[in-house]
Amino acid sequence: MTANTSSGTTMVTSDENEEPRRLEGKQKAMAVCFILGLGSLVSWNSMLTIGDYYYSVFPKYHPARVLTLVYQPFAIGTLLIMSYYESRINTRMRNLAGFILFFASTFAVLILDLVTSGKGGIGPYIGICLLAACFGIADAHVEGGMVGDLCFMCPEFIQSYFAGLAASGALTSILRILTKLAFEKSHNGLRKGAILFLAISTFIEFVCIFLYAIYFTKLPIVKHYRAKAASEGSKTVSADLAAAGIQTMPNDQESQDIKEQMRLGNKQLLLENLDYAADLFLIYVLTLSIFPGFLYEDTGSHKLGAWYAIVLIAMYNVMDLISRYIPLVKCLKLESRKGLLIAVLSRFLLIPAFYFTAKYGDQGWMILLTSFLGLTNGYLTVCVLTVAPKGYKGPEQNALGNLLVLFLLTGIFAGVCLDWLWIIGKGSF
Repeated sequence: MTANTSSGTTMVTSDENEEPRRLEGKQKAMAVCFILGLGSLVSWNSMLTIGDYYYSVFPKYHPARVLTLVYQPFAIGTLLIMSYYESRINTRMRNLAGFILFFASTFAVLILDLVTSGKGGIGPYIGICLLAACFGIADAHVEGGMVGDLCFMCPEFIQSYFAGLAASGALTSILRILTKLAFEKSHNGLRKGAILFLAISTFIEFVCIFLYAIYFTKLPIVKHYRAKAASEGSKTVSADLAAAGIQTMPNDQESQDIKEQMRLGNKQLLLENLDYAADLFLIYVLTLSIFPGFLYEDTGSHKLGAWYAIVLIAMYNVMDLISRYIPLVKCLKLESRKGLLIAVLSRFLLIPAFYFTAKYGDQGWMILLTSFLGLTNGYLTVCVLTVAPKGYKGPEQNALGNLLVLFLLTGIFAGVCLDWLWIIGKGSF
């Protein structure tokens, strides 16, 4: 990293021959990315994981399906706007706004439950739906912003971030099992467990605000990648560099104009990576058409009783987390574009598999299928998102990261809508 002086102003550029591995903080940055990934979904996953509590409070409103259906349009709409204006948005303020909104919304869900004393009714349910919409807006700020930011850094950061996203599900599932064991025989046991969940989630969101605002931006390797992106024409990193004590400015207006002209537009980036975008869309269409609504409502009654849905959700989340570390083993990472598309399309065989298992199989087969669903979801997600940004410059990688997350969220929304097809004709709509 070198410093040039022009008109009394310091400009930091990145030496392309400098080895990022020699910079300090890579392991610390990976740990922070994991925690930020955890914070990006822990609040929403907490709301999903305490679904058994919401089903007891709002038994007629299909909370697992409705809350997800409310969440997604706000996430997609917000991210669509931010992807369009991505090159003009201050990434630092975007991510901080997202984490602050997550913190405030999670705390509000907790307060709402305490104020209403856990009572049902349309009023509290509408309140929860509105807060689910706030989660969607926060997710669009954070997930798109973080993925775009990490796309021009090393692939291990993206992997760690997405492992953190999966860990949020695994953590909430494990905590749900522990709280159910602890409070199962106590009065209002489900509610006590839900309150504990929301309190832990609120604390994690507060930690994420601190880590991103103060710690992450000052790590040497993070400063290196952001300075490199700035030298390639990225304007979105200037606030983070300033927070780290580095001021950037272009050498002159002419060179900045040349860099802007050389940057690929969103349309061209999308056309060049249409298969990757389709991969992410199809991965999450399939996953969300089954998880979590089908697993909560359409898998029948078995020996595990009230534990059945909790075990299924936990197995999905744990396998989703484990699978996101598999691509770290180079020989196990799938990088072929054609191979990724074939693997993604082959997952649709899980739809008839789940249908016939729910109708004729026992709980062991359903647990196995759910585990495989999580395994393939996490593995293919990380493979796509670590391979796609290669070969592009910093501003292009940032834009591509936002576009890929947009298709991911659109796939989630489409999957949530298709999930309702499982209950058509059951007379319980």
